[in-house]
Amino acid sequence: MSVMVTGGAGFIGSHLVERLLGDGYDVVCVDNFDDFYSPSLKRQNVAHLLPNKRFHLVEADIRDIASMRNVFERYRPRKVVHLAALAGVLPSLHRPLDYNSVNITGTWVLLELCCQFSVEQFIFGSSSSVYGASSKAPFKEDDPAVEPISPYGATKRMGEILCYTYHHLYGIPITSLRFFTVYGPRQRPDLAIHKFARRIMLGQPVPIYGDGTSLRDYTYIDDIVEGIMASLEKVFPFEIANLGCGHPVVLMDVVKLLEENIGRKAILDFQPMPPCDPPLTHADIEKAQKLLGYHPKVQIEEGIRRFVEWFLAHWEWLRDAS
Repeated sequence: MSVMVTGGAGFIGSHLVERLLGDGYDVVCVDNFDDFYSPSLKRQNVAHLLPNKRFHLVEADIRDIASMRNVFERYRPRKVVHLAALAGVLPSLHRPLDYNSVNITGTWVLLELCCQFSVEQFIFGSSSSVYGASSKAPFKEDDPAVEPISPYGATKRMGEILCYTYHHLYGIPITSLRFFTVYGPRQRPDLAIHKFARRIMLGQPVPIYGDGTSLRDYTYIDDIVEGIMASLEKVFPFEIANLGCGHPVVLMDVVKLLEENIGRKAILDFQPMPPCDPPLTHADIEKAQKLLGYHPKVQIEEGIRRFVEWFLAHWEWLRDAS
């Protein structure tokens, strides 16, 4: 079976592509290698997969319907996992129109082509950012999620709404997965754990928003991939499910774990909390457990240890490429 993964050279995408290939799927990896962060990092993520005859790397922009139609015509994917997006909460404050273009228009293009080419299933990579700051913890999928506090969160919620519209009109089976603070090897350099580790290594101040007591539901990459794979194996008419760890962790505890595993102390730089940053994310994962058999296995202590092991092994290259 052929599966298309958009954003397939990115952090989550490259791990998913590896897993799909390992499980015997043919994979069409679509990525435009934009410069939100170093394209060389994304190319490195998939370089080892290029010799695999079941791996097809296509450099294309999901907003370009003509280019994407050519990809669908050539490879005829039976399922699509849509992970491509302009990511990042804080950067979305400065580029809201770009986020609208990529995250909404790009999703619209893919849904339209999925209908035209009779794709059997569409998996949408959504985000905990749709919940905003007013949702009651733990966050449940039946929350209205109508008050996102960042352009990024708003575009992800709009993506979910578009998914429902296309399911309603054309019957395409769609599962939207709300990812909660994913981390692990190959994590984007702009994300907190990677950014903190880099600054600790360089002896640079580590920015701490607020007083360091904010909580995040950190979810290890392997658990996210397990959730996506389970979603591909179980087709629903339309569902939304949280993929998190279910146990929020205090920000300063993450810094301490990084210090312990790297073997260096962080220089802390406390800064005001941005208006787009919620004080808490906390996934209720009961629905994913029931629907997908989703049971996250990697707790933060082990996850940080694995991340730092990868980070230090690749530090010389990461320092220059980030």
